[in-house]
Amino acid sequence: MEGIEKITAKIAQDAQAEIGRLMAETDERVKAIQAEAQAQAQREAGEIEARGKAAASERLERLSSAAQMERRKLELAAKQEVLGEAFALALEKLCTLPEQEYIALLTKLALKASSSGRERLIFSQKDRNKVGKQVVMAVNEALVKERAPGLPEEVTKSKVGAFVDKLVHNTTAVVTGAGMLTLAEETRDIKGGFIMVDGDVEINCAFETLVRLQREQMEKKVADALFQS
Repeated sequence: MEGIEKITAKIAQDAQAEIGRLMAETDERVKAIQAEAQAQAQREAGEIEARGKAAASERLERLSSAAQMERRKLELAAKQEVLGEAFALALEKLCTLPEQEYIALLTKLALKASSSGRERLIFSQKDRNKVGKQVVMAVNEALVKERAPGLPEEVTKSKVGAFVDKLVHNTTAVVTGAGMLTLAEETRDIKGGFIMVDGDVEINCAFETLVRLQREQMEKKVADALFQS
């Protein structure tokens, strides 16, 4: 019996040692797994943080770019508004010139625009009633003077000389066809200036049209002058 007990004790001892060894090995494996898991968790946390920072940085950049674009749009809109006001003021000043200056300006425009000397001038209702006849007369007189022979001043001072001078001018107008502009019965809804009509051809000398054309040509220069830093 003693031999069996020794054998049993030995087996138990060996088993206990094996269990101890396995437990120690298991502990080591558990520690290794825990260490690896912790390292993996740290790596993933770092990656997540890096991706989060990259995403945040990218979003910040997009928002900043959008804000800059919106700012430029607002600045451009503000500049366009100021330019519009500047040219609107120019149009208003043209339309409210003193009467004699207004007539002189319309006369000058009509002289430049006229080609046949037989055109019709169409004004706004207000300008037709107020300055239409004066402009037509001034343009016709200027056109005739360009072609009529001039009499000496000492001749035109007398009544007879003035009559002869007028007769010469009228004859020149009939012969050459120049100086025969007429005031149209028709009116147009324009702020100032006129529309010159010759048959089917219309020349738009309305002030709003002239200002718009000038704006297209001069807007950059005006903007540079208004917004120079």
